[in-house]
Amino acid sequence: MTKTSTFPGPYGSVLVRQSDGEGAPIVFIHGNSSSSRAFERQLEGPLGAKCRLVAFDLQGFGDSERAADETAYLLSGQARTLVALAQGLGLTEAVFVGWSLGGHILLEAAPDLSRARGFGIYGTPPIGFPPDMDKAFLPNPAMGLGFTPELTRDQAHTYVDTFFAPGFLDIADFFVEDVLKADPRARTQIYASLDPSLTRDEIGVCAELTQPLAILHGGHDRLINGAYFADLALPTLWRGAVQPLPDAGHAPQWEKPRGFEALIDAFASDCGG
Repeated sequence: MTKTSTFPGPYGSVLVRQSDGEGAPIVFIHGNSSSSRAFERQLEGPLGAKCRLVAFDLQGFGDSERAADETAYLLSGQARTLVALAQGLGLTEAVFVGWSLGGHILLEAAPDLSRARGFGIYGTPPIGFPPDMDKAFLPNPAMGLGFTPELTRDQAHTYVDTFFAPGFLDIADFFVEDVLKADPRARTQIYASLDPSLTRDEIGVCAELTQPLAILHGGHDRLINGAYFADLALPTLWRGAVQPLPDAGHAPQWEKPRGFEALIDAFASDCGG
């Protein structure tokens, strides 16, 4: 049974969901215009029964408060909230896993999470400066919707559809509702974060990590170019390779939850969990 609470973050309260498991903690960070509900199948599944899984709604998304200061929605602002939550909930030595935007926030926060046991990202190509967007991302016309402040319901459906492999039908209604619920300023500030004066060089962060870094990639991801990772310096890459989820798209935690969890569980165990 998932437990919910609120945490007083630096920019306002954020909603937190935790599983019943008592094993070593794993913190999940959701993607753009989504919420912690994206990890419902982990929180309510076998991994949640085994480990202390924690997921929270990023500021301005889901059921977290909208921030008065829009800088809360920059990668650096969301990273500050993540670090504060880790410190406040006794999670500084957790394994942290970020999905899509959540992975970029995690890389921004990583130097301030020095006691973390490991970091995992998926749907997240580390970006340097100048950002090589054409190589990191696939030419999907729906990509721009993630930076568009106001979206219609039809646009929200189009955007959510890109999360999943072509033909995948088991999509919960809340994915669309979360897109429509998000603070429109949060999407514009994501794009504003592509500024070296505001955001860390993620490629540099990966190159300097001392903790293990797991990278997962769905074989049918319609947004991320899987070949991009081959050219990056990733000295602590777990198992020395990007871990494939061949039958999944951008959201393997929902599409292929058991295969996704098996990799996350193995990674956490290798990190000492």
